[in-house]
Amino acid sequence: MTSHQTTQTMKPATAAKKLGVYLQATPAEFQEGVVSRAELSALQTNPPTWLEELRRNGPHPRPVVAEKLGVSIAGLARGGVTEALTTEQIEALKQESPEWLRKERATQAEVRKEGARIKKRNAERAAQADDRR
Repeated sequence: MTSHQTTQTMKPATAAKKLGVYLQATPAEFQEGVVSRAELSALQTNPPTWLEELRRNGPHPRPVVAEKLGVSIAGLARGGVTEALTTEQIEALKQESPEWLRKERATQAEVRKEGARIKKRNAERAAQADDRR
């Protein structure tokens, strides 16, 4: 008896998310088809020109915009950024450094600092628990 394995596929939106690109900026054939895991892997290891261009210049999806600006996605929304931005627009925002961006960056820094503190505390507790054994 042989096992019949089906090829796993994903919607273009899922593939775009995994590739870190804005779906609406991808070629029509990418948006209209389905992407197999093998195709996704090939795109990641040997990206075509259109993918390299999108990653370099955008427009970028909100998670990428947030990462490049050093803020959370919610922070982007609070700042009024709801659309995809190009690399040029992101750089302009950094140069402009509006009040909301400075505030959200400070908030994000506090969140990271608190996360590190909690991680350290949990590691210390785990070490103490190991010592008691």
